[in-house]
Amino acid sequence: MAWIYLLVASVMEIGWAIGLKYTDGFTRLVPSFLVGVGILASFALVARAAEQIPIGTAYCVFVGIGAFGTGVLGMLLFDEPSGILRLLSLAAIVAGVVGLKLFGEADPKDASNPID
Repeated sequence: MAWIYLLVASVMEIGWAIGLKYTDGFTRLVPSFLVGVGILASFALVARAAEQIPIGTAYCVFVGIGAFGTGVLGMLLFDEPSGILRLLSLAAIVAGVVGLKLFGEADPKDASNPID
């Protein structure tokens, strides 16, 4: 369930990050309110996910998915640059997120973990 919380939080991050464009510097009430609610809700879900997922992994995955999604939507919605180096950079973010998912789980037998 923690990974579902993290995925939902990440999608919400994309939403509020794109929403920032519509706040006009937080001068428009409704978009500003929705962005604020999105920020609070997404961080609450990350915190919930971090109860079961290492915080470094949880936060990096959250930010990575959010950055990737926001970057892609920025290109699609706002005609932001979409050159090859920018696309390769977004692909690197995806690779990092996948790597964190695959290799980010702590080994329960790891004696170097001071929390256990």
